[in-house]
Amino acid sequence: MSLIAVFDLDGTLVDSAPDLHAALDRLMLQRGLPGFIRAEVVAMIGDGAKVLVERAMAARSVPFDAAALDSFLEDYSANAAVETAAFDGIAEALEDLVVAGWRLAVCTNKPVEPARSLLRDLGLAGRFAAIGGGDSYPTRKPDPAHLLATLHDAGGEPGRAVMIGDHHNDMAAAAGAGVPAIFAGWGYGPVAMAAGAPIATKPRDLAGMLALHRRG
Repeated sequence: MSLIAVFDLDGTLVDSAPDLHAALDRLMLQRGLPGFIRAEVVAMIGDGAKVLVERAMAARSVPFDAAALDSFLEDYSANAAVETAAFDGIAEALEDLVVAGWRLAVCTNKPVEPARSLLRDLGLAGRFAAIGGGDSYPTRKPDPAHLLATLHDAGGEPGRAVMIGDHHNDMAAAAGAGVPAIFAGWGYGPVAMAAGAPIATKPRDLAGMLALHRRG
């Protein structure tokens, strides 16, 4: 089986906070509620769109409703790549890994269609053997079954894979699946979320760090 490097999306491959922030602020405006500062939005990212909207509504002391999620998803899907961009060095890091013989996959709690669309818009979709979204399988991160299903679809197995992410969900899914993990130190999560995993300070660190896993 191939060596597989599995990436989280938001906060690891792409800086999506600007467009998530804008969509949340538009949702709040529709309901006559105040918007957010960027740090508030970043702290809410990582558990998928539904939880993001739930947290935003709770922060404004209003109950969650399905219509709010539908409105957010429609708006965000149409505007997901306005300001969102790959983090500096990601394109080069992915190329480094491909040249070194790694296959690539994405395991994200973002719904799969917005994830695919965003990666296409950024010119990255063709890099990945599989994209496992938050609605692709019955479970999602931190459940290790989400990572294992993504690996299966990418043609890999836990013993020949590494998970790269910036959130405790990524680290927990990897631990539960028996997959080594690398924490994306450039992302949204505080380094305490690394939970003992090695920390990459920038994307171009990944090739060298994954080479160690390959030799191991």
